[in-house]
Amino acid sequence: MIPHLHEKEVKRLELIANKLRQHVIEMLVHAGSGHQGGPLGLADIFAVLYFHVLNQKPKKPLWEDRDRLILSNGHVCPIRYAAMAEAGYFPKKELLTLRKFGSRLQGHPERVLMPALESTSGPLGAGLAQAAGIAYAARMDKKSYHTFCVTSDGEHEAGLHWEAAMFAGKNKLDNLIAIVDRNNIQIDGDTENIMPLEPLREKYESFHWFVIECNGNDIRDIVRALEEAKVVRQKPIVIIAYTVPGEGVSFMENDFHWHSAPFKDDQAGKAMKELRAEAAELKADHKKR
Repeated sequence: MIPHLHEKEVKRLELIANKLRQHVIEMLVHAGSGHQGGPLGLADIFAVLYFHVLNQKPKKPLWEDRDRLILSNGHVCPIRYAAMAEAGYFPKKELLTLRKFGSRLQGHPERVLMPALESTSGPLGAGLAQAAGIAYAARMDKKSYHTFCVTSDGEHEAGLHWEAAMFAGKNKLDNLIAIVDRNNIQIDGDTENIMPLEPLREKYESFHWFVIECNGNDIRDIVRALEEAKVVRQKPIVIIAYTVPGEGVSFMENDFHWHSAPFKDDQAGKAMKELRAEAAELKADHKKR
């Protein structure tokens, strides 16, 4: 039985997701470069992961029994940094050091620099293999934590990803939950034009995975999917989360050019204006409840 999510909790998580989006814009403005589309689209998922689902201790980032989160598509790390800072892993002011020399917040995650990043990621397609190995080790060590792996749809073009899918399916790693950011774009266009992935659900099922689909920009549906995933047994689980790249900023949504295009003129200011207006609406609605 999946517990009902109280409306106040929904609004709390929506406000957090909005704050994470604002952090992303501010970070990228200070850095002068970076990726926007994916991080903005994943804000709701990271809000749910870090503030509702993950078993974690931010003040003890290497706590042995913590849930592990592998970010395979490392270029979207601004959203993970934003979530970690809001959760208390490090001071929020450090977010403005993104991509700076000597910063712990590099353009792709570097696990030695930041505890609890779990893995260094850059080359796409490797994260699921890392996550499957961690999940397999947890079983061998009789540990009860879950391993989550966030992946992009574009990196499903990599062969290593599917080798890991075979390994996880064969070993029935039910402590492994993959989340596919199904936003249908990659750096140079639409995934279905460049290298079609469909039928994606059926592909995972043929590799002996349990498949859940959700709206990756709807807090209730994300929570529903993750809670369902945690009770599945005898199969690894993949959540295909349909997201809007650039979610929350009207002129960026569903435009692959915003995969990593730098801001021009007052585009960042316009983006922040939209996000702050949404935050004001959410806060007003939250008070009514």
